[in-house]
Amino acid sequence: MPNRPALLIMQRHLAPLTAFLESDYTVYRFWEGPPVEAQAEIRALVVAGEFPLDKHLIEALPKLQLIACFTSGYDGIDVDWCKVRGLPVTHAPGVNHEDVADHALGLIVAARRQIAAGDRSLRAGGWTPDSKMITPSLKGQRVGVVGLGSIGAAVAHRAEAMRMAVRWWGPREKDSPWPRAGSLLELAKDSDVLVVACKADDSNRGLISREVIEALGPQGLLVNVARGQLVDETALIAALRDGRLGQAALDVFEDEPTDPSRWADVPNTVLTPHTGGATTEAVQGMLMLLIQNLRAAFAGEPLKTPVI
Repeated sequence: MPNRPALLIMQRHLAPLTAFLESDYTVYRFWEGPPVEAQAEIRALVVAGEFPLDKHLIEALPKLQLIACFTSGYDGIDVDWCKVRGLPVTHAPGVNHEDVADHALGLIVAARRQIAAGDRSLRAGGWTPDSKMITPSLKGQRVGVVGLGSIGAAVAHRAEAMRMAVRWWGPREKDSPWPRAGSLLELAKDSDVLVVACKADDSNRGLISREVIEALGPQGLLVNVARGQLVDETALIAALRDGRLGQAALDVFEDEPTDPSRWADVPNTVLTPHTGGATTEAVQGMLMLLIQNLRAAFAGEPLKTPVI
């Protein structure tokens, strides 16, 4: 069909979107090396917001009129830079935060109750008549939530329902049924479990520093369902190896996909491949918003969920 708007999908794992878009759009995939002539046609980039977006690429696309994030997060995009150039950015808010919170709670339970370790032990013949794995109860565990946005609040509600005591910290005060710690370091010191659920940007890279990790301590559990760059990953691994931190349960990593050899000999971890928000229902919701934003952009109508 002639005159169809052209899209460029940037990340390989978004390739399945092609099937839902190609009936209305000419779809190119960045990793396949689009033909040179496509450069003059592309009107929208479809991206996963956690990946850095190449500004030189954007400047080389003369007809570009939209950056459409398939995800809720858009920390890989320099939004201010786009705003100066009059380039709209959309995303998919309010779709998967409950699923991410479910995953965070699952990581807490899996780590504290040693579910993954128990599975491995049983399969390796470690369950014998004279052995019994004893783990701590969740009741009374002190959960500190870093960032009380939609994900953080959903985590807090779940933790409370599981009989855990909740506190939180964020850079700005807000109305909350849970007390706010005076600082991140104070929250870490007073928590058994620290859940990272805040947004990531250039200002808070490495927010969970060696000092914060050591404040959480040798009995503490660090859970990250936000972004990998929020945690000093090298300091985290060192602390797990020498016992300065008790456990870590991670769904996100500094580099993704993370190198499995980096974690091969790191003890007391539960690791998942950034699947916290990747439920069937959430993906369908993100797809719906993507399609609505693309249609609105090319029809000259107000965008459904603009960042700017």
